Amino acid sequence: MQNMLRNSYIKYGLIILLSLGLILFTQFIKHLKNPDSMAVTGMTLAGLIVLWVFSMIGILISEKLKSSPVTFIREFPVLGWVSITSLVMCLISDFFVQAIQAVDFLSITTPILTFAGISVANRLVDLKNTSWKVAIVAVFVFSGTYIGSTLMAQIGLMLAGR
Repeated sequence: MQNMLRNSYIKYGLIILLSLGLILFTQFIKHLKNPDSMAVTGMTLAGLIVLWVFSMIGILISEKLKSSPVTFIREFPVLGWVSITSLVMCLISDFFVQAIQAVDFLSITTPILTFAGISVANRLVDLKNTSWKVAIVAVFVFSGTYIGSTLMAQIGLMLAGR
């Protein structure tokens, strides 16, 4: 049991490390294409290491609390534990904030959205078993989000005088 738990931590650590490698690659390519964007510096590497450590601490907390008698704590999502860990650590030390600021936000979103797409694609069988009404709701949600985003962008451009 202990060996299986250790293997899952190694698996999670390697997956997060792969994500951080993709973030680093994305930020590097973005800087090559646009030299005015954030360059990859030592602080960027420190920020990626900090993000990895926070993620691993959140995963560890989540796994340890799976045996909690309180249902809410037992079912609390890993993302919540990672967020709480990040919040507490950033409140403790300003170094963590500065390190994470050196990582470009758009470089983070690219691999995250890729993993989200892969996750959804792996669950297409489950999606097939849901009601057809979900597809109608999804079309309206996607359309509303797109129209709302374009309207906000247009208003922003008009206010900026462009």
